[in-house]
Formats: sequence, structure tokens, C-alpha cells
Amino acid sequence: MKNARLGMHPLLVPHSVGRLAMRSLSAYRWLGLMICTQFLLACQLPNHHLIHPREVPTQIQTWVEDVVQGPLAIHLEWARPAGSGPFPAVLVHPDGGSTAVKMRGVLWDLASHGYLVVAADYRRLLRGKYRRTLFPWRAMAEVTAALELLRSHPLVDAHRLAALGFSQGGVFSLLMAARVPEIKAVVAYYPVTDFAQWFAYHRPNPLQRLAFWVIRWHFRRQSEARNEAEFQAVLRQASPLSQAENIVAPVLLIHGERDGAAPVEESQRLAAHLATLGREVELLVIEGGLHVFNFKQPEQATRAWQATLQWLARHLRPRQAQ
Repeated sequence: MKNARLGMHPLLVPHSVGRLAMRSLSAYRWLGLMICTQFLLACQLPNHHLIHPREVPTQIQTWVEDVVQGPLAIHLEWARPAGSGPFPAVLVHPDGGSTAVKMRGVLWDLASHGYLVVAADYRRLLRGKYRRTLFPWRAMAEVTAALELLRSHPLVDAHRLAALGFSQGGVFSLLMAARVPEIKAVVAYYPVTDFAQWFAYHRPNPLQRLAFWVIRWHFRRQSEARNEAEFQAVLRQASPLSQAENIVAPVLLIHGERDGAAPVEESQRLAAHLATLGREVELLVIEGGLHVFNFKQPEQATRAWQATLQWLARHLRPRQAQ
């Protein structure tokens, strides 16, 4: 794997960024963020088994693993098809409000189609305890830690790796692909691709304006930028759009037409930029799709999932499970 310089972004902050990311938010701040998040995602809670299996399919093997690498704790949910391998493999990152456990239905579905899969979430050692944080990665080895655990599995074909993510997980997948050219395919559902623009959108609804004001404040505080110029630099490093030149894997972007949290323009701009760079990219806009539509709206979810399976099959060419 080629070495890459570590950039700053809201999911990846070097030690030199400062101490604020090492502090937890107070209870009232967490409450405010939860209220804003629930407003953005609407009242309907996501059902992560909406179109995915609720029970482990026959012949699919599953296991759970917790790995501690210094200050980083990674929880891994695994699933593999029957057979001797080697199998094409997919690393799955959940949406920001979820954990790897919530991805079990997605994993079982992928394993049924011949993939060895793992979902990952992260906690970081803060004040003597491993905690969930917006800033799990502080070093290059931590960025690729979950991918290396997947790649080192004896039944994985290390030449057929893909990254799949939802919302924040989609951002993870795109930024990881920018640093790991060995990734052969990316599927990113409704990601924010340009954080500066995301904050700058005109939002006529006063509640939305308030919600995004709080979210921006949270990002600014967590970045520990000393001024607005530094904060804008952090946002650029956070944005897959600014890293597009380094993304060489074929990318499928899937976005809901009516997404009120991450407008469809986020994926449209990245798709257009990747196309100008000569990259293989497709954008699937789901008519009537809301944010996290694939865990809320069955018809739209089915269409998007079929496109996901076709994209992975095209670029990883899996052998079907026996």
C-alpha cells in the first residue's frame, strides 16, 4: 500500500490539532445534537432490516471481533459465505447514528451473494475509557486499520476489495478510497461531499437553520480551529470533493431526490468532478428518496440495493456461494 500524508477532517484529526477533541460534550450539548439529528432525519426511525435478512441465512457464518490497537478500539461484525474462498470482500461503514451491529442485515445479504464482509465502528481512548467520537482516527495506520484486518483474513482475495458506506459511512468510504488505491469499488449512499457548501446552503425553514447552526458550531469546536480560515481548511480536508483527484476506484453514488439532510447536489458535484478527471463514476438519484431512505422506504431501498449488488458484481466479480 502506498503511503499517504494524513489530512485533517472531522473524522480524522492528528494529535497536533489540539486537546478539545479529547473532551466529551456535556449532556446538554449531546441532547442538542440528538434533537438536531432527529429533526434532520425526520420522525421515522430507520429499520436496518427493512429489505435485508432478519435472521442469518442458511450456510452463512458470522462472528464478532473486538480489536484494540493502542488508543483505537474497533468493533467488527463479520459474515462469510459457504465455500473455501478466496472471496471478494467488502468493508461496510454504518451511518453516523448507527454502529456495526446495525449493519448485520446488510452483511448477511452481501454474504449470501458471495462476499466476505465486515462492518466496523470505532471508539477512541479518552480520559481512560474507550468512547465513541467524531474523531476516531489520529494516524494513517488507524485510517486503514479495519481495511487491513479485512485484507489479512485468510479467505479474502486481497485484490478484490470494496468499500460501502451510508451517510457518514459513505464519507469514510470515499476518503479511504482516496488513500488506498487498491480498493476496486466504492458505493457511497447520500454522503456529504463538500462540508463548506453543506453548511452554506440556504435553508428557509427556521428550525433547519437552527439545527445546522448548532451542527456547524459543534464541528468548529471539535476542529479547534483558531479562526474561520483554519476551520475552512479543516472542512476542505474533510470533503471527498477536495480529495477526488486521489480516488481512482470506480464510484457509485446513491442519493435520495428529497434528501433534506444532505442535498442531492452533494453527490451531483462529486460525480461531475470525478467524470472530468476521467474516473468511472455513476450517480443514481432515487426518486422520492429521503435521507437514509434505504432503511425507511422499501421500494426505493430495493432499487438502490439492486444497483449496489450490480456495481459490486461488475467490479469484484464474486463467485456465488455454494
